[in-house]
Amino acid sequence: MSEKLVTAGEGARAADPVRTGLLIDGKTVETDDWTAVHDPAAPDRIVGHAAAATPDQARAAVAAADAAFPAWAAMPARRRAEIIGQALTLLDGSEAERAALMTRENGKISFESQIEMSVFVARTRAAIDLADSLDQVRRLDGPPLTSHIHRLPMGVVTVIVPFNWPIAILGASLPYALLAGNTAVVKPPPTVPLAMVRTLELFAAGLPAGVLNVVTGSNEAVSPLLTDPRVRKIVFTGSTAAGKNIMAAAAQNLASVTLELGGNDPALVLDDAVLDQEHIGRLVQGAFLTSGQVCMAVKRVYVHRSRYDELVDALATALGTQRVGPGDDPASTMGPLNSAAQRDKVTAMLAEAADAGAGIRELGTLAPGAATSGGHFLRPALVLDPDPGLRIVTEEQFGPALPILPFDDVDSVVERVNNDWSGLCSSVWSGDSARAAALAERLRTGTTWINHANAVACDDRAPFGGFRQSGIGREMGPEGLLSFTEAHTITTHG
Repeated sequence: MSEKLVTAGEGARAADPVRTGLLIDGKTVETDDWTAVHDPAAPDRIVGHAAAATPDQARAAVAAADAAFPAWAAMPARRRAEIIGQALTLLDGSEAERAALMTRENGKISFESQIEMSVFVARTRAAIDLADSLDQVRRLDGPPLTSHIHRLPMGVVTVIVPFNWPIAILGASLPYALLAGNTAVVKPPPTVPLAMVRTLELFAAGLPAGVLNVVTGSNEAVSPLLTDPRVRKIVFTGSTAAGKNIMAAAAQNLASVTLELGGNDPALVLDDAVLDQEHIGRLVQGAFLTSGQVCMAVKRVYVHRSRYDELVDALATALGTQRVGPGDDPASTMGPLNSAAQRDKVTAMLAEAADAGAGIRELGTLAPGAATSGGHFLRPALVLDPDPGLRIVTEEQFGPALPILPFDDVDSVVERVNNDWSGLCSSVWSGDSARAAALAERLRTGTTWINHANAVACDDRAPFGGFRQSGIGREMGPEGLLSFTEAHTITTHG
């Protein structure tokens, strides 16, 4: 493709639309049809066009990955690590351009897009650091039997990522899959495909042809990425409902799955919590990063009744300084939601809560022109003491709306959290580290933070995933790496 990527700032919004193709067997493949990608801050503006694959092209990507698998899997893990590390250097120097493109198609503020580019690199390096563990052989001595247990790669892996932090989220799975000896086909999100395709074009140029393939298009057109019997593992990050559909598709061929799904993540603010400016800032970031569109964001706050008013006032003060506007405006601290549908869903939840008697505090300011741009903008809102049965509490709102619920008995909150449909993340806020740790150990969620929350507090050395309907399996860390392998036992007599 010959289009020049845009740079950040005013020029980014005036740039010509970009166009991305498919990446199959090391070659860029164009298509007959293309899908327009729109700017969430000004939906009439087209950021670019992504190739719309046909089912045959999706099958060709799977075939390319399958053909590349034997040679890639046969390499020692350390050699694969070297190749992946060298491929990573091909991203150097293009970070600003790719981040600017991400902001235009996603809507997030420029700083977040810049961080996203660095997260993919950091997560890939974290995976590379685990390479030596793959060639280790576990031995079970006899007599009468002696067994050796090897870890073997699975085959072709399909990776499907969401719109919110697509390249960062890809870093939790793709480098681990490749390092383990698998080949991959990546499906970028339909509303935010461009920066990811650009990134993977560069990265794949350093890998053997067919090891990494990229396919964009409608769910129906790319269904072979789920149902082709050559696909042995599917990694999906997205909603719980979509995850169930992915699991059903994988069942056709008994493909393995890793599903990182929805999270209605609670924060438990105890009576001894520190509510100074630093901790309030962490809580605001934990809840409103990327306009609340993060799976591991704080989605509801349970606060001891004795600290309720203090917490509400502190959050309102902090949120009052927020400025909601286009992501490439340096004055913006929060961008638009990625889609009109998501904006309307959050708006409906807020209206429902208001009708039921909950207090709604809309805070911050809209940038000049934001209200008339047609952009998917929402000011951050606190929902005060809502009925626990309202959707704003029971569902993942995935937007800048945060319910605050007072409690008297923390044990009842723990019981509610542990029996909820979701179990992705949680956080405990207390000035007593021992008390906080003891409470954290009782919470049945994949990750529990103490006095922090969200992606800014994620330890990429540790496994990440959810309990219950928040997912199956774990990504990152040694556990995440081994999830891309299968145990092979060789047993001898004597």
